[in-house]
Amino acid sequence: MKAKNRILMISVMIVIVTLLGNMFQSCKDVSTTTLPPIETEFVEKWSPGHNAFVWVDAMANVFQSPGRFRDKNDIKLILDSLKYVGINGLVIDVKHNTGFTLYESNYTEKLSSYNGLNMLSDYVEFMFNEARSRQMKVYLAMNTFVYGNTTTGVGYVYSNPGFKKYESMVMNVSGSRVPISQTGGNVFLNPAAPEVQQLTVNIIKEMATKFNPDGIVLDYCRYRGIDADFSDLSKELFIQFLEEKYNDNQAKYMDFPKDIVNSWKVVEGSVEPNSTGKYFKKWLHFRANVLKDFFAKAKQELKSVAPHVELGAYSGAWYNTYYKQGNNFASETYDPFNDEELTFSSFATPGYKETGYAEQLDLFFSGNYFKQLYLKDNPATAHLKYHWWSIEGSMNGIEYITRNKMKVYSGIDVGNVSYDSEEDISKAINYMYNRSNGGVLVFDVCHVTVPRYNPLKKGLWDAVKNGLIKN
Repeated sequence: MKAKNRILMISVMIVIVTLLGNMFQSCKDVSTTTLPPIETEFVEKWSPGHNAFVWVDAMANVFQSPGRFRDKNDIKLILDSLKYVGINGLVIDVKHNTGFTLYESNYTEKLSSYNGLNMLSDYVEFMFNEARSRQMKVYLAMNTFVYGNTTTGVGYVYSNPGFKKYESMVMNVSGSRVPISQTGGNVFLNPAAPEVQQLTVNIIKEMATKFNPDGIVLDYCRYRGIDADFSDLSKELFIQFLEEKYNDNQAKYMDFPKDIVNSWKVVEGSVEPNSTGKYFKKWLHFRANVLKDFFAKAKQELKSVAPHVELGAYSGAWYNTYYKQGNNFASETYDPFNDEELTFSSFATPGYKETGYAEQLDLFFSGNYFKQLYLKDNPATAHLKYHWWSIEGSMNGIEYITRNKMKVYSGIDVGNVSYDSEEDISKAINYMYNRSNGGVLVFDVCHVTVPRYNPLKKGLWDAVKNGLIKN
């Protein structure tokens, strides 16, 4: 997952940027024009939040060597060190990609051991109490719609064969529908299935009432990619969507799935559309609507049992391609179809803005996982305002489309992005810390604490500390 002193104010007349393509730090095929006045109120309200969180991934920190969160003394030392450098909150992963939790649950199994490594029997409780004793905020995270791991063959779908029928059906390059477990990696269940939604909501409510955290963070609350979900259930629900929303009486006669995607190709290891059918964009609208409705349901159910517990989500910052996961983290007041400044004609339809779920969240963690900090750092982006593959450009975009409807924590990945120096890491952290209306998220704590888990091969305590300075 995870310097300029003032927030860039969106002007009344703005340069239009059309971003076509999703290559890292690519900025070709850009066009410009002049716009009429646009809404500026959300920018005027934006002010730095100055909170600093660190993500604690279960796999990396518990079920992988060296796994420093398997020892209580190590945990205490790390939390003391995090507090010392300026971190004031934890995002603790407590629902693993197996679909099992790291605590005793009434709805799924407890994952006590994995990869031959044993977890502390009271891991979540201990982490929670230790963080609270240090006046740190605690958010509990979950792999929302992931309920199994094909690499190990361990997970909820393997222990509960009745849920196997909700396994996401994905397309292969030959145009055949196959269960996602046959393609490797995480086993996503179909987000549209009512039974899957209810199971997930039950776990959310359980986490909130059992631990009374500051919030719940939904990670992987999406489809795996553009190749999912092509199950019979999704077909049925899609036809219903077309009939109710568009009065399409011919929808039931569609050639499924060819009327959505006619042929497929492999792009950098992923199955992507080669040619699309007449229902493609409406299909994208349908999928985004499924997730919007789930966020609304999760919020309502969570607040019914724990009104004070915040609902949050994590997504990558690259909005221009996140439609492939069915994910629209924009405000419902932002209209990507009619926005001439950032044209999203590749996926947006009239009314697509209704799928925006920012209003359903209290906070949002965005993965601004890029090496390039400022737009001016690259001649190709120096003249731009929005650029989804740089930190400054993506933060500009996220502020623009979320409309200040929830707190945003900009995220830095200090382990998988190859920063050249600690100073570069500090600059990026400082920019996010003093820019986002929530603050900054550092991903992941293992990259800070274990030298071999980051490209610089050293502990990154000073890099974090030097970044968390208020300007």
